[in-house]
Amino acid sequence: MGCVSTAVAQHQRQVLGIIPSAFTENNLVGETCGKEIKVATMHERLLMMMKLSDAFIALPGGFGTLEELFQMIS
Repeated sequence: MGCVSTAVAQHQRQVLGIIPSAFTENNLVGETCGKEIKVATMHERLLMMMKLSDAFIALPGGFGTLEELFQMIS
């Protein structure tokens, strides 16, 4: 995700990261190159993503990526 957001920002496009606060407390995120919204839970993150997004793409990931993709589809 970091490479994609960096490339998007380099081409003067908008980048928005919605990050659970637990990830930022444990320093599990890299440097942010756009606007960052911190939320309390993963569920709140998904709700915020659905509210603010026009479309979704999924890049190769793990079970969490599949879970988020299926929640967006349903």
